[in-house]
Amino acid sequence: YEVVKAFLNLNLAAKFWTEFAQECLEKEKLVLASAKKERILLEYSSPNTNKPLHLGHIRNILLGASIANILQAVGHEVYRLNLVNDRGIHICKSMLAWIKWGNGETPETSGMKGDHLVGKYYVLFDRHYKAELAKLTAQGLSAEEADKRSSLMGQAREMLRKWENGDEQVHELWQMMNGWVYDGFAQTYERLGISFDTIDYESQTYLLGKDIVAKGVQEGRLKVKQDGSVWADLSEHKLDEKVLLRSDGTSVYMTQDLGTACTRYQKYHPQQMIYVVGNEQNHHFKVLKKTLELLGYSWAERLHHLSYGMVELPQGKLKSREGTVVDADDLMNEMYKTARQTTLEIGKTEGFSEDELDTLFNMLGLGALKYFILKVDPRKTMLFNPQDSIDFNGHTGPFIQYTHARIRSVYRKAEEAGWKVENLNELIDTLPEKLPAKEKEIIRILYDFPLVVEEAGNELNPATLANYVYELAREYNQFYHEFSILHEENQELARFRLALSTFTGQVIGQAMRLLGIGVPEKM
Repeated sequence: YEVVKAFLNLNLAAKFWTEFAQECLEKEKLVLASAKKERILLEYSSPNTNKPLHLGHIRNILLGASIANILQAVGHEVYRLNLVNDRGIHICKSMLAWIKWGNGETPETSGMKGDHLVGKYYVLFDRHYKAELAKLTAQGLSAEEADKRSSLMGQAREMLRKWENGDEQVHELWQMMNGWVYDGFAQTYERLGISFDTIDYESQTYLLGKDIVAKGVQEGRLKVKQDGSVWADLSEHKLDEKVLLRSDGTSVYMTQDLGTACTRYQKYHPQQMIYVVGNEQNHHFKVLKKTLELLGYSWAERLHHLSYGMVELPQGKLKSREGTVVDADDLMNEMYKTARQTTLEIGKTEGFSEDELDTLFNMLGLGALKYFILKVDPRKTMLFNPQDSIDFNGHTGPFIQYTHARIRSVYRKAEEAGWKVENLNELIDTLPEKLPAKEKEIIRILYDFPLVVEEAGNELNPATLANYVYELAREYNQFYHEFSILHEENQELARFRLALSTFTGQVIGQAMRLLGIGVPEKM
């Protein structure tokens, strides 16, 4: 070895690198299982049932799903949970608007996906409510007074009270409209390749939250104010007071989260409970953790909020029907179109049937979307540009997907010529000279793969893995352009390069699968 500027450079024998690579190949396991296995609950997606999933949800879902894959790959017992916020004032707004202006419209009669239809009525409520507020404030009322005097908001609140009291008609409408939304969500999840082990509904846990609050009052851990509302005093943690039950006895989000956390702990007894939720909820999760501690739950320390930044779009791109938030479905359609256009322009579709092309465009469009989001550190706010995400020569999913297809093409040509992929270590012994620098660099990157997966899991950061697989694909492409593989005159070297290419393809495929991204066999 040599010491250069206080760094230790280990010129390890090529055999050391390849023995490791070969061991992984033989075990057919490219990731080494973690010594410390934990039971981990991972909650992600967690939508409201008053509108379709949008771009912000996509970042949430992709982070949650990829982290679950990574944690599972290193040996943890992972449960993928989705907590659907299926009750509350938001869904009552959609329901009330549908009663007033819906004329019995359904997904079937409108030709709309159920979640989009319910979202349409939420927007309609908002429009009428804002018009009502404008009239009231024009009469000299403050915004708060106008909200209290609003007839529309009053009716929505009354509907929520009826729901909480078990009103049969309100519950029937609630079940019907939520059913429309769930059908819509299921289609979006399926298209994204997302599934959950358990889907929980806040309507089933909010009452338990109320019981926990009542117990906290009984034990003198919580305050009851004169109007009957119940509060947690967290001032010693510089978090002020937090209302847990309103004066009319209705619960708030925090009440529901207390109920859900306790239910999950009793059911799973996990070592970690991870919530994938945007950074606008940082305060909420600090309060949740401290409230659980105040109520005497020592396991509250196991709660972890994986906070992530918002996703922004370039101005003028992909405006939604409401002009504010981009729907997940619209974005995926746009990605498919962009992938189709870009792929056809550069002519990477020879010999494909129509069905194969459809599958390819979908894989590339989703791969571009997923990779562009996952390569960014979750904590950072990011700008998503659909066009940039599909650049076949850039730091993108399609560049990595194309590299995988290129390697598979080399492998098929070798098979057609009667070659077989051999043991890397045996081939090392037959090489006439020491391993060339470019091959050694690829093997060095391959050697890091299990460590990178473990690091991504420990940090709950898929960007670590996403950027690693790009580095590997970039290095392999340079090697592919600089050196011949199957036409190399030195047969031992040619066979070694084929084995190295095959292993590189396997690692790229495995890394992309952990990120939830498909890789094509040909392009």
